[in-house]
Amino acid sequence: MNADHTPNSAQQERVRWMSILAKAPASELAVSVRQFGELPSYLWLRKPETGLAMVRARTGGSGSQFNLGEMSVTRCALRLATGETGVAYVAGRDERHAEWAAIFDALMQGEHRSVVEENIIRPLELLLQQKREQLQAEAQATRVEFMTMVRGEDA
Repeated sequence: MNADHTPNSAQQERVRWMSILAKAPASELAVSVRQFGELPSYLWLRKPETGLAMVRARTGGSGSQFNLGEMSVTRCALRLATGETGVAYVAGRDERHAEWAAIFDALMQGEHRSVVEENIIRPLELLLQQKREQLQAEAQATRVEFMTMVRGEDA
């Protein structure tokens, strides 16, 4: 980050693809891995390990923070033979998901960036967008409009 702690465009772009890789369903990521072909060799800097993270929330979405509860998170870090370092933090206990996310994070920092962006990141991003839109449509379908009746003396 810059001295004023604002992320530059390269950092924002990395946040974007790391978020997509972390949020992608593991089954879809597995399909992407098979389509990609042979993954590069790498050295573990931190093998996948699962722990707990505290989830914080805000009352009303913008009020006081409170601890909502804990969730499982799996993290790992690796270095490709070509020198790029990849890291991943994924919700849950799926070590393979974290490994694949870290590999693709590292590949996005090297010469394979355009291939990974086109064949892995964009399709997963579209899938996540479709799922988001579907959830929004389902929520909208259950929306209830309330009407308030005004009493004569209140009018």
